[in-house]
Amino acid sequence: MTTIQYAQLDWDENGNPISRAFADVYFSNESGLAETRHVFLAQNDLHARFSALQADARLVIGETGFGTGLNFLCAWQMFEACARPGARLQFVSVEKFPLSRADLERALSLWPELKTFADQLLTQYVAIHEGFQRLVFDSGRVTLTLLIGDALEMLPQLDGAIDAWFLDGFAPSKNPQMWTPELFAELARLAAPGSTIGTFTSTGWVRRALNAAGFKMKRVPGIGHKWEVLKGTFMGWPVEAPAPSAAKPWFARPPLSTRERKALVVGAGLAGCATAASLAARGWQVSLLERHDDLAQEASGNRQGVLYLKLSAHGTALSQLILSGFGHTRRLLEQLQRGVDWDDCGVLQLAFDEKEGARQAQLAQAFSPELLHVLDKADAQARAGVALDSGGLFYPQGGWVHPPALCRHQANLANIRLMTHNDVLQLRRDGDAWQAWDGERLLDSAPVVVLAGAAEVKRFAASAQLPLKRIRGQITRLPMTENSQSLSTVVCAEGYVAPGRLGEHTLGASFDFKSDDLTPTAAEHLGNLQLLREISADLAERLQVSALPVEQLQGRAAFRCTSPDYLPIVGPLSDRERFLEAYTVLRKDARQVPQTECPWLDGLYVNSGHGSRGLITAPLSGELIAAWLDNEPLPLPRSVAEACHPNRFVLRSLVRGK
Repeated sequence: MTTIQYAQLDWDENGNPISRAFADVYFSNESGLAETRHVFLAQNDLHARFSALQADARLVIGETGFGTGLNFLCAWQMFEACARPGARLQFVSVEKFPLSRADLERALSLWPELKTFADQLLTQYVAIHEGFQRLVFDSGRVTLTLLIGDALEMLPQLDGAIDAWFLDGFAPSKNPQMWTPELFAELARLAAPGSTIGTFTSTGWVRRALNAAGFKMKRVPGIGHKWEVLKGTFMGWPVEAPAPSAAKPWFARPPLSTRERKALVVGAGLAGCATAASLAARGWQVSLLERHDDLAQEASGNRQGVLYLKLSAHGTALSQLILSGFGHTRRLLEQLQRGVDWDDCGVLQLAFDEKEGARQAQLAQAFSPELLHVLDKADAQARAGVALDSGGLFYPQGGWVHPPALCRHQANLANIRLMTHNDVLQLRRDGDAWQAWDGERLLDSAPVVVLAGAAEVKRFAASAQLPLKRIRGQITRLPMTENSQSLSTVVCAEGYVAPGRLGEHTLGASFDFKSDDLTPTAAEHLGNLQLLREISADLAERLQVSALPVEQLQGRAAFRCTSPDYLPIVGPLSDRERFLEAYTVLRKDARQVPQTECPWLDGLYVNSGHGSRGLITAPLSGELIAAWLDNEPLPLPRSVAEACHPNRFVLRSLVRGK
């Protein structure tokens, strides 16, 4: 993976930012706002297009070069002024050298009339790291997906259709890599029918290269010192060019539903509440069905979960998912109450043996110090506030979360009806709708169902073959003492312990692959106390654990739900038997790509298998489900979405000849 590189800026006498790497300005010194509105908003006819959007419709803008975010904020301001309620704006922007938050704040202070929007961007501009980063504004009415990295590495991973392009890299003479035929081919691949484009340059070879990519470009009068600018419309993929590769049919998008925008989400834990919230933000009416008397009663019900990134230095699909999911969750938490619902106290992973120390050193080389960095023993102790046996890897933006608070925040959104004491035992198809039944009682029906009940999704025939397994875990709650208040960060080794919340520390967690009994046991409490001593004997003494009667220890047990490859299972479900029949040729030759349409189970989706990472992966997976259902650009690279797809397991069984 490529470590994020922040923009290196100089500032002129008027306070305008200048890129040190490209020796170029981010916007016109004379008329930055006017230029943005003329070149990008006017040439893409956005005022009329925003005004014409119907309720539940959206417009997707793509941009090369996010820079200071000025174009995004101007587009958002215009959208807010003229789009009707229920319409949505999605903005996708690629940026290799993002501004630091301090530089972004300084640059945006130049535009007081954008302050309302700039302040919201700055609030969400946290945990911006490499890869796909989703930011959500105005309860989901506006979304910004930043693709942090090189444009020719990021755009080929994007799966979506762009209605309007802002072509805004630094000048072609300063940054020619942002103005190549290869990049223009990606713009064409992603362009929706009739997609438009605007750019400040009128250079002849740029115009000709865009024409060759399928855009019909023309010069139009410019503004300020720019005599001419370019605007264009996408006319279609060039006949003489090789067609871009399509998604394999088993990973292609299912046909869009044109029926009622109503969905049933089964299970009101982290995955279910996130899915319900993402759909509700897009105008869907959601019934959130929960068998218990309240939400977050199973694995999502612990007092404190840890926002901890278990990454790989090799850019695996899981590592990319975690990095994107961490940022999304971290920004979501800004809407909750710090200190009670969550705290960004940081997470310290101890280097408890030589192998772990080597792994941490490798990660420190692969990622930015803003995300993680190694602390020696003295610095680790100073950061944690307790004595430790080693240093470790520190994640300054991590921390702990009260998962039920996050679930409650999401389930309380408009358009969501939480239906407790509703245990869905069977799904039946009735015409164009799915019916949820509890024995002889019809609970509700809708064209779309999302199964989000962890391993309980296996109770349904359509998802019974998903290879999900349950792992019992028990946490222990320890009363805070005067001396334990010094613990100032989450500390992990084989287990973890969190700073106090409402007078208690959370300690855990055990792993039991065999037990189906959720009654907390004294043996596992003792096991957790041993994990605590291995983390910090000093903290164990501060908590006076030796004096605590084991029979009086409090805690809870729940089942984690995980898949064989540790990736969640997120996406549309297909008919397994018909899938095996449709793609049987793969048994003999895995290189074949039959063009048979996948036998989807119309309107049936799953969001499960998040294991111990649900805080990081479940909220973004809700966005992924919603993107499929509303035919939006995916919030993750296509390869990562495919790696999480339910069809991966039946596909593997075919390829292996099973």
